[in-house]
Amino acid sequence: MRTGEPLPSMGDVLSLLDTGRWHWDTATGLVVVDEVAARLLGLPAEETTLTEPQVRSRLHPADWNEIVGVVQLAVAEGTLAEVRIRIMDDQGQVVRVVRSRSKPTFDPLRKAYLLTGTLQEVTEPTPGTPAARRAVIGDWRRSREAFLLDAGRALAEARSTREVLRVAANLAMPGFSPDGFALFGVAGDQLTIIGHHGHEPGAESPFHMPLNTPYPAAEVIRTGRAVYLSSPEQYKARYPLTWPLAEQFGRQSWAFLPLVVSGRTMGAWMAAFAHPVAFTPDERSVLTTVARMLAQALSRAGTAENERALTDGLQRSMLPKLGPQRIPGMSVAARYVPTGGGLQVGGDWYDVIPLPSGRFALVIGDVQGHDVQAAGIMGQLRIALRAYASEGHRPDAVLSRASRFLYGIGESDPYELRFATCLYIAVDPGNGVLEVARAGHPDPAVRTPDATVLTRPTAGGLPLGIDPDADYPTTRIVLEPGETLLVCTDGLIETGGHDLDTGWQRLRGILEHHRGGLEELADALVQAVHGPSSHHTTGPLIDRREDDIALLLLSRQGYDRDSEQEPAGPSVRRTMLTVEQAEPERISEARRHLRELLHDWCSPDQVDSAVLLLSEMLTNVLVHTDTDALLVAEVIAGREGRRMRIEVTDAGDDLPHRRSPGELASSGRGLLLIELLAHTWGVDPRGKGKSIWFELHEPHEPHDPRTPHQPAAVPDTAARARGGPSR
Repeated sequence: MRTGEPLPSMGDVLSLLDTGRWHWDTATGLVVVDEVAARLLGLPAEETTLTEPQVRSRLHPADWNEIVGVVQLAVAEGTLAEVRIRIMDDQGQVVRVVRSRSKPTFDPLRKAYLLTGTLQEVTEPTPGTPAARRAVIGDWRRSREAFLLDAGRALAEARSTREVLRVAANLAMPGFSPDGFALFGVAGDQLTIIGHHGHEPGAESPFHMPLNTPYPAAEVIRTGRAVYLSSPEQYKARYPLTWPLAEQFGRQSWAFLPLVVSGRTMGAWMAAFAHPVAFTPDERSVLTTVARMLAQALSRAGTAENERALTDGLQRSMLPKLGPQRIPGMSVAARYVPTGGGLQVGGDWYDVIPLPSGRFALVIGDVQGHDVQAAGIMGQLRIALRAYASEGHRPDAVLSRASRFLYGIGESDPYELRFATCLYIAVDPGNGVLEVARAGHPDPAVRTPDATVLTRPTAGGLPLGIDPDADYPTTRIVLEPGETLLVCTDGLIETGGHDLDTGWQRLRGILEHHRGGLEELADALVQAVHGPSSHHTTGPLIDRREDDIALLLLSRQGYDRDSEQEPAGPSVRRTMLTVEQAEPERISEARRHLRELLHDWCSPDQVDSAVLLLSEMLTNVLVHTDTDALLVAEVIAGREGRRMRIEVTDAGDDLPHRRSPGELASSGRGLLLIELLAHTWGVDPRGKGKSIWFELHEPHEPHDPRTPHQPAAVPDTAARARGGPSR
């Protein structure tokens, strides 16, 4: 080089050395080669992009396996990947041998290997010389190691017998790959077929035979020693009675190897070859190693399948078979999905219990833990709950007795000490009345006919098994026609890093947008959280679960909003809530509940006004009486539009009266605000106590927040006259 001339590029230097460059991205499956690398591969000398099958077609079949194995080993050890590759022409003849060097990396996000390397032609030693024999032996051994590494990894990842068979069918042994195989097992004193490849469907039927039959696979299982047959003549001479079974397939060589696990022969593997194989010591070593890996993979798969069968049987015995529920006017759907790992059993459960007079009970619960012990306690608790319910006890009494029962189990055996959350609902199908008792369990939720989703706050007590004297108050809910009730365990809510609030928001979106039937809704709820459904009667179990899932859906038949028929009367969306004297903090819960009910109200100002007036009405009851307050909020849709009606009832005898508060007074403005903000309102005496109510009519257009509310015309009603001024 002359001084001052630019330095040559890396490509120029490699071109002078007759060395090509290539780049391989396994995520895209594309290989980019420069002019020299393309020429070495037997292609036109120009930069081009090839697919993996195009590159593989230019290489010796055994060398491709070696490349994959060497790359994986280099990434694991952090070293260079170096391999000798035989380049083939269109007639399958070796035209040259090249050496490839690269530094592969693995991208965990894309789960792909990235390689940039070089190709350089190397001179093969003269055939027949010691150097040539050493090169052949070295290539064979490298290919064998790469093949065994890949086969071991693939079989270790197989989790079922079907997957083991699929992996075995795709094994490409270096230089002598079988074109057919069969896996034999033992059932009593009979030889059976586990699976096969490379044979016509139904070909396995002739191979079911007694173990004392003079057949190679039967002999291998009896003796535990491999049988190698290099030619049809050798097969026919050694096993003349069963030779016709093999003759029909036209193979040239066979290897029968024992499948041994923990010193016990569990079956045999047959590898059949369409070309003659001498079965040299190296080839027998590869076949023996593959047979050992197959035996271990089949043993693991069998254990996993037995565990799944045990899990399925345990689930079926502990969960009710709902079938088509014949409940007049109502439908029920349920799902149970166990946690992943181990036996995949846990402590979540649901139940549907028939009660006297056509009533029934829905029960859902969660025993602490998700193991076999939790499943056993769950089974005992479920039986106890069924017994107490069948005796005719009310929901609060059923949970009280169940809590004492679970507490007694822990007292008698400290290792069995567990607690459980539970929700018990007694249902009257005739009028839709639900009596709910709750023991530390998430509240139920209701989807109204217009797809509004509301949580139903209910009174509750401690989880079962903590305090034998705990009380479980009962909350009454009315399920209106067209409404759907959802109760579930916390696994459905909190999976995926969600807490109770964000988890409910996720479920709310599913409930609001679903338009199918009840069974489809149950599947949608499970699939949105965990993928395909794992109902105990259908479908495969999911492999990974953060927690068990149990859910129940109860729907009361009513007007179908997707049909063309008009409803018989006005559509009503309703919610109820009790605020007790000892729970003033539930006023904030009532405000939130009202906002959920009015989620699609077009005027935000009216929603704010309704929430303000509700706070005033509930506070007046708690401050001026010694009774509890019952909130009933409705959104009523009629031909003239929608209106909201908010009613608060208490058992106090004193009627509200108007007051003239001074500028600095802290109270006395309740009815003045109602008078100012509501379209209509009133005070209705009841047999015991009274109710205060107001209504707001939804405007046809959203209210402009810059425009203040106009005072409503005061309706001339007897109720208002009796109510007088505000408290």
